[in-house]
Amino acid sequence: MGKNDTRIIQKVLVQIALVALSIAFIFPFLWLLTTALKPIKETMSVPIQWIPSKFMWGNFKEAVITGHETVGYYPFVVYFRNTLVLCVLIVSGTVASNSLVAYAFSRLRWPGRDFAFAVTIATMMVPFPVLMVPTFALFRHLDWIGTYRPLWVPAWFGSAFSIFLLRQFFRTIPFELSEAAKIDGASEWRIFRSVILPLSKAALAVVALFSFMGSWNDFLGPLIYLLDQKTFTLSLGLQFYQSQNGGTQWNLLMAASTIIIAPVIILFFFTQRLFIQGIAITGLKG
Repeated sequence: MGKNDTRIIQKVLVQIALVALSIAFIFPFLWLLTTALKPIKETMSVPIQWIPSKFMWGNFKEAVITGHETVGYYPFVVYFRNTLVLCVLIVSGTVASNSLVAYAFSRLRWPGRDFAFAVTIATMMVPFPVLMVPTFALFRHLDWIGTYRPLWVPAWFGSAFSIFLLRQFFRTIPFELSEAAKIDGASEWRIFRSVILPLSKAALAVVALFSFMGSWNDFLGPLIYLLDQKTFTLSLGLQFYQSQNGGTQWNLLMAASTIIIAPVIILFFFTQRLFIQGIAITGLKG
């Protein structure tokens, strides 16, 4: 057997392994979708019935609209609107604040820059439960409990991970471009806005995607700070749905869960090329 045959066999084995892993990872989503389409009596049947005897497409409508009206809950469209508003505020604040801080750490020279960056990165080592109580006390002192401000205002003050990600990407951009812009009379703000940002779309997209996924799926933050049900997000609305009518209707719960995770999957599907490009290029330069 020649070297070429050996390489072909290795590639085939790798492809088979990747397909097997893909099936393993997609399996929970397939179970989620099939359960969402089952009648209630088939959701807990033993042995497991993978294919519904009748596809109940009405489960999606009942989960999002009818099911909540019958028990006095707010419809999912209210939770969806609240979550979307929060995501827009958080993503815009994350991209704006972190890009500015990352530019200062990567393209400007000022005393104590490296030390300040080290302290910023060190904040990643502090777990959220350590900060949860003092942060709650601060927001209560500001009378922000029960509003969205504790959820989106901190996003406008930067996060260590996003700052690090953008800083690494900004350092891959040749400094000669900034020097040429300065010779033409451009200010630092003009260089940042007209030179750095247009060349950093991939990295900015990665930060925006991470921020969107984090805010869309966030459960603990809204659980701590939101009090009125009409202000709840999708994650809280889904949690309340589990106990309606004295028990969990698993087919309706899975239908609601499918609708909630669909935007994230669709967004990643259309941005995966830009996402992978941003991650790959970010680590090229230390």
